[in-house]
Amino acid sequence: MIIQNNFHAAALAALLAVSASTSAIAAGRPDATVIKNPQCGCCESYADYLRQNGFKVTVKESHDLTLMKRDMGVPDGFEGCHTMVLDKYVVEGHVPVSAIDKLLADRPDIKGISLPGMPQGSPGMSGAKEAPFTVYQFGQGPAKVFAVE
Repeated sequence: MIIQNNFHAAALAALLAVSASTSAIAAGRPDATVIKNPQCGCCESYADYLRQNGFKVTVKESHDLTLMKRDMGVPDGFEGCHTMVLDKYVVEGHVPVSAIDKLLADRPDIKGISLPGMPQGSPGMSGAKEAPFTVYQFGQGPAKVFAVE
């Protein structure tokens, strides 16, 4: 009985530690707004991925994504299937959370980051990852590599 109680106490302590760390992560993350085409399902999956990683996400639908991307400074060729506004940054496409965390930690003087297109196996996309994901930064000089995931 003592062993079982110790096991339950250890399990409860582990659960509380995970919960506390998730709350701390969520508390330190800015709210995110994902802007997507109304018919796009992978964008909803990406929003769910962000939520699972501690972000509070609002999803907005728009039929004017191309114009919005241009207005937000996303360069031609760096478009993804959705656009996220996060703090003062634009995050374009299915960018992994590790690159977003780097963006928020480093706080570079740029407009945003992008994982162009819809690579298979990227967060929110089906399929297997076939190659490293190259995330680009834009908005301060020519676009260049920000991270390789």
